[in-house]
Amino acid sequence: MADVEAADTAPAVGWEDLSQPAPEAVDGTLTTTNTAPEVAAHADGTVEKVKRKKIIKRKRRPARPQQDPATFKSEPPPQTGTIFNIWYNKWSGGDREDSLSSKRQASGRCNVSLDTGYTKADNVPGSYFCIFFARGLCPKGQDCEYLHRLPNSRLGKPGELGDIFPSNVDCFGRDKFSDYRDDMGGVGSFMRVNRTLYVGRIHVTDDIEEVVARHFQEWGLVERIRVLPSRGVAFVTYVHLANSEFAKEAMAHQPLDHNETLNVRWATVDPNPVAQKREAARIEEQAAEAIRRALPASYVAELEGRRYEGHDPEEERKRRKIEGSFGLKGYDAPDDVWYASEKARLEAPQEQRMLGAPETSAEEGTEYGDAPANQLGAPPAYEDQQEASGIFGASTLAALQGFQAASAGEQGKAPDKPAGALVGYGSDSEDEE
Repeated sequence: MADVEAADTAPAVGWEDLSQPAPEAVDGTLTTTNTAPEVAAHADGTVEKVKRKKIIKRKRRPARPQQDPATFKSEPPPQTGTIFNIWYNKWSGGDREDSLSSKRQASGRCNVSLDTGYTKADNVPGSYFCIFFARGLCPKGQDCEYLHRLPNSRLGKPGELGDIFPSNVDCFGRDKFSDYRDDMGGVGSFMRVNRTLYVGRIHVTDDIEEVVARHFQEWGLVERIRVLPSRGVAFVTYVHLANSEFAKEAMAHQPLDHNETLNVRWATVDPNPVAQKREAARIEEQAAEAIRRALPASYVAELEGRRYEGHDPEEERKRRKIEGSFGLKGYDAPDDVWYASEKARLEAPQEQRMLGAPETSAEEGTEYGDAPANQLGAPPAYEDQQEASGIFGASTLAALQGFQAASAGEQGKAPDKPAGALVGYGSDSEDEE
């Protein structure tokens, strides 16, 4: 009876390729569905209803076209001036008032939950994001050569370090410039890491802060939002630079809740001293994190005064005081010298360390024979300290041991007796004849 119940409750695994995701699994994970109850008859004649649970592993879905390829076309901006600038994609020579009044709402908007999917770019490392996907206007779908997903959306998964691009390009692969444009629009500058967006022309309501947060947190992790209700302006700061670049294109000329047309630009440097201190502290924290990753874990634990793999910080300091003297009484090695020796010890291969052992050297065996270590002039405690510490690299250790053995041999070796030829040395003096 127990075997029958165990077999009935065992789940059945099935594969299903779905073009539309289920509400509970957008990215393609394991989902469970309950089928209709089945009737199971036992040997004793009893009938029992058994519910079988079917596990369906949903595959990753392809990206869908956001626009119809047959009707999609790119239109130039309306003429508001006399000269069209191909670099800025705008007209110049018109009135200043016309540039604001002629702004039109965006014809599309990206829906992350429905438009995200795999494309050809997922198989190419270092691919950039699709700017038309961010604007909701990509007609290619899964055939697109750029990524159709949010930046840093896979951050935290095994083997994912986030979407990091060179400082001279943005997340869409466009080249940055040394200076910002006069209107703080466009790609931006590579001279400063700007994660803050200026959002203007917002319809002022009582819940303006909630509206701005709801619309802009869709494009990534938001660090800080500051709203000026009296001016209809907001400043949105993202955690990652790629998300701010993506959000700038996704929310350009978009409406919020009251059919307005947003003016999204890069924010200038905040003159607030508190904000400048906060940004400086964040940069220092990033630099400290980079240094922390480059240093050995034991060295970082010693600097922070915490245990590492069961070692006591006090014992580590004593070890450094003993080994950091390098056999010189009263000498204390600087931090850079100690770090270099520790790094060499950790990175040196095991076979190279074995090559520097004095007892395996053929030259020392032929010159000094099988003499004990204390006859070579080196104290036994100091030799044990050298073998246990392993501070130096293989080549440095071999050179020091050879120098030590040579100097010890000169000090411990008795002076040679004069040979017989030197006793009967004949001089030119006539007195010794």
